[in-house]
Amino acid sequence: MGMLGRYIAQAWLHLLSLCLGSFVAIYLVLDMMDKVPRFLRAGGAAVDILRFFVWKLPEMIGQTASFSILMTTLLTLGLLSRNSEVVAMRSCGISLPRIAMPMLLLGLAASLLLLINAEMVVPFSYERMRSIERVDIKKEGSHAVFRRNNIWFRSDSMILQAQLFDPESRILKGVTVWNLDNSMNPLSRIDAESAIYREERWMLHHATVKNFSAGQGFSMQTMPAMEVNLNLKVDDLRVLDNNADNMSFRKLKEYADNLQSGGYQAHRYLTMMHTKVSAPFAAFVMVILGIPFALHSSRSGGIAMGIGTSIGIGFAYFVINAVLLSYGRSGVLPPLVAAWGANFLFVAGGTWLAMTVKN
Repeated sequence: MGMLGRYIAQAWLHLLSLCLGSFVAIYLVLDMMDKVPRFLRAGGAAVDILRFFVWKLPEMIGQTASFSILMTTLLTLGLLSRNSEVVAMRSCGISLPRIAMPMLLLGLAASLLLLINAEMVVPFSYERMRSIERVDIKKEGSHAVFRRNNIWFRSDSMILQAQLFDPESRILKGVTVWNLDNSMNPLSRIDAESAIYREERWMLHHATVKNFSAGQGFSMQTMPAMEVNLNLKVDDLRVLDNNADNMSFRKLKEYADNLQSGGYQAHRYLTMMHTKVSAPFAAFVMVILGIPFALHSSRSGGIAMGIGTSIGIGFAYFVINAVLLSYGRSGVLPPLVAAWGANFLFVAGGTWLAMTVKN
């Protein structure tokens, strides 16, 4: 990269630090205004509250980076145009692709870093954040444990293990329930095909009960349906559904595969899985789209023009992407098309706009 490329890259990185820092700060202040009073009422210590927000920073960066990069690109070229630097470069025979290349390379690098952040950093930081909130701040015991696709739950003298949970139908699949005595010796074991939550109770279906309390060996009976007294609510299990966005690509794929093998639709989780890859590359898409917009504005660009244009483009991308994702989660569109559709549409729009810029 020559001197000109380093100059443009330095200006772009400087504005990115300002834009990203500003958006993360706004996000942090709004989130603190919402959560800090509740954490204080729950008796959380200041150091634990601070740790909670520190571990949430990777998630905040991932959610604000694309819009920050769009605004950075528009502001960089807008300020260069307003200062006649773009005109000077073009009068010296420097082509528009060469002017845009440093920003394109930086946008691609940012997308790769965001992908690493989403796949490796955010899942770990989210687990730490949730642990601090539930155990250290709210003083709640960690009763339900989710590891891969297995669900373990202990309720008094009973231990439940299930292969997976479908939040839409409220069904646990592949259920085993152990009833233990005070010495943790098994009294009975129930194996059921499924458990359904209805009217605030769990009903086991196609259950096989093995009773170990009748001397040697065990007695066994099969029941088409039976109620089990578990202190487990659906809201405790919905943690997987509500926070699937913070799971890694691999875990989402495993969960979707298990849902499909169990006979359930997995459109929602397959769409989320593909979105884990497509969402980080929205940053690169924003650079592709922002460059021709900024060059079209020419010397009328600047801070006000850059902010206004970025808000409009960002809102349009958010609406189109949300609509496509909703179609993917409901099964109307293939998950791959729903996850990548907005990116391809805006890349096509940016490419067309770039072709209309006069050399």
